[in-house]
Amino acid sequence: MHEGHSKPLFQEDAYRQSCVAQIVAVTATGVVLDQTVFYPLGGGQPGDTGTLTQADGSVLTVVDTRKGEDGAIVHQLVEGSEPPTAGSVVTASIDWPRRYRHMRMHTCMHLLGSLIPEPVTGGNVGAEKSRLDFNLPESPDKHELTTQLNALIEADHPVSTRWISDAELDANPELVRTMSVSPPRGAGRIRLLQIGNVDLQPCGGTHVRSTGEIGTAVVSKIENKGKQNRRFHLQLPD
Repeated sequence: MHEGHSKPLFQEDAYRQSCVAQIVAVTATGVVLDQTVFYPLGGGQPGDTGTLTQADGSVLTVVDTRKGEDGAIVHQLVEGSEPPTAGSVVTASIDWPRRYRHMRMHTCMHLLGSLIPEPVTGGNVGAEKSRLDFNLPESPDKHELTTQLNALIEADHPVSTRWISDAELDANPELVRTMSVSPPRGAGRIRLLQIGNVDLQPCGGTHVRSTGEIGTAVVSKIENKGKQNRRFHLQLPD
């Protein structure tokens, strides 16, 4: 069955926690909705978890969200779940506390990247801890970096998104910091995340509205992962 396209509501409003949607496909991998608040795994950020509540009140548990074909977003259900009926209407609700920690952490990782003006070689967003790898020959002091990072957080810089064309990105290659992940092209436009006058780069993830929402952050460890690779571990204690 063709999966169909899912309107990604999280791109315009990362704070929206639920939506009413129609099931456009039920496949071997999960349920596809015509629109969704669930973020699918990508760009180092995990897929959302949550629930799909059917018209009769029965609840389906979503254990992961992944990208499907042709813009589909696939909500993966608990193994053994009774599959819903295509065409029926459900209320899709994300696990908000988990997602909000991902938002705080993801924005914090962009701030960390702004303090280390070197290419990013990898990264992973987590609710409890995250990591960011840089093509960097020497390790900075983690305590000094933590102080600088929290100064940016406390300055409460506004966070916003805007779209540019593929051609505009090609004309400004310095916007792309990541060596491991390239911005998705071909759709005609690229989503940029801007943090005040601190950072500007392509990103499709979900973020907080201002850096003050991140709270206290700690660079807990810096690992040597090779001649030119340094891995930075990031935690949000609260």
